[in-house]
Amino acid sequence: MSDVLRPYLYDLHVAHGAKIVPFGGWDMPLQYAHGTVAEHLATRQDATVFDVSHLGTVRCDGEGLFDQLQRTLTNDLRRIGPGQAQYTHLLNDRGGVVDDIIVWWVGEHQFDVMPNASNTSGVTAVLPGVDVTSTRCVLAVQGPRARERVAAIDERFAAVPRFAVQRFDFDGVEVRVAGTGYTGEDGIEIAIPNEAAGDLFERLVAAGVQPAGLGARDTLRLEAGLPLHGHELGPDITPLEARLGWVIGWEKETFVGREALEAQRSRGPERLLTALATSTRQPLREGADIVRHGAVVGKLTSGNFSPILEHGIGLGFVAGGAEVGEPLTVSMRGREVAASVVKSPFVRKAK
Repeated sequence: MSDVLRPYLYDLHVAHGAKIVPFGGWDMPLQYAHGTVAEHLATRQDATVFDVSHLGTVRCDGEGLFDQLQRTLTNDLRRIGPGQAQYTHLLNDRGGVVDDIIVWWVGEHQFDVMPNASNTSGVTAVLPGVDVTSTRCVLAVQGPRARERVAAIDERFAAVPRFAVQRFDFDGVEVRVAGTGYTGEDGIEIAIPNEAAGDLFERLVAAGVQPAGLGARDTLRLEAGLPLHGHELGPDITPLEARLGWVIGWEKETFVGREALEAQRSRGPERLLTALATSTRQPLREGADIVRHGAVVGKLTSGNFSPILEHGIGLGFVAGGAEVGEPLTVSMRGREVAASVVKSPFVRKAK
């Protein structure tokens, strides 16, 4: 018997022409009939909907949870308040990233902690919460026209500000909506009970929101310079190496991994996440060597073709870092590809 999980809307995705692939222990839509590039461009130009129900939800409810989250996660919840969301990290004692997480501060003593697909058990091991992943779907509506399209269904959803979290009664069920996403575009994420999710998905499609899969989600996040756990983040990668120092609440007394991070901050990271671009349509590929003056100085952790820029882009760790404009070489299967260091993100979203 397979241990692979399926999203509640699996059959609906198949009916819409989705190609299904395994990801993080789940069978998820990679793309629909129009293909990854069309879905990518639709997100940049209009609006798409991603089923991201494979992401976990650990519901932490009760007094004392604020203090426990503060002691456990890197970011400082005092920077926000109830009704807001925050990006943060769960570290190990070495300062490596066990998971990168979005915390939805839903109510005074209630937090929805949103880990990555395969890391939910790691979060429940350190936080006193209940895993409610199997009870709800999460639909991410992203793009410059996302709010306009959603407003045709419920204007309240469309009005939720960026990094805000609100609860609504929607057709008799409680829906939680956050102004968050993972594409570099504006949009919202809707957590809705399973029994109501299919109808909402169909209403979004009827409102002109195109379904999109993990393929477009990955190229979009790469263009936006957003890290992916297992690539730019992991148990042997620290936030400082990934240039995510802003996720660390240094003003807090403690959090897991603080001592190791303080030591690294003092001596300086030995490697830094670096953005690379080619001048041709040659895609860069994960695992390729990054070469400086004939010596290997790092590896690509992510790479692809940018549908917006129409050339290859990639992220990787470089020993000692690199300056913007520096020429480097990427070695892929014996082929040397010229690249240069660029600023991240590769594509900046419209204001």
